[in-house]
Amino acid sequence: MWPEDSAGGDYELMAEQDCIFCKIVAGEIPAQLVYEDERAVAFRDINPQAPTHVLVIPREHIASLDEANDAHENLLGRLLLAAARVAREGGLARSGYRTVINNGAGAGQSVFHLHLHVLGGRPLKWPPG
Repeated sequence: MWPEDSAGGDYELMAEQDCIFCKIVAGEIPAQLVYEDERAVAFRDINPQAPTHVLVIPREHIASLDEANDAHENLLGRLLLAAARVAREGGLARSGYRTVINNGAGAGQSVFHLHLHVLGGRPLKWPPG
């Protein structure tokens, strides 16, 4: 379900059609891809918050982590492994990196298609934001 929407239905279907990440997966919008496989795609964030800032998304539209269910167990693991691979191949494994999933508008999720942020290339403070 989408934020502020309790009806679901047609609104959810329309949102998928308008989803910028779904359009990237479909090749309708260009992105700087750094990784892809049959279930996931990773690309550079257009508004990076660190020298390396990559988004890892499932090809399947899932609005948020809260929308994932037991049927997505393998996919969620695949996304984490893809994030680790992106970090290793980006030279971040030695210095360290952060993976983040924002869930809901109040947590900073601005695109309602599940995605992991891979951030690195500079010291990252705690707690974040």
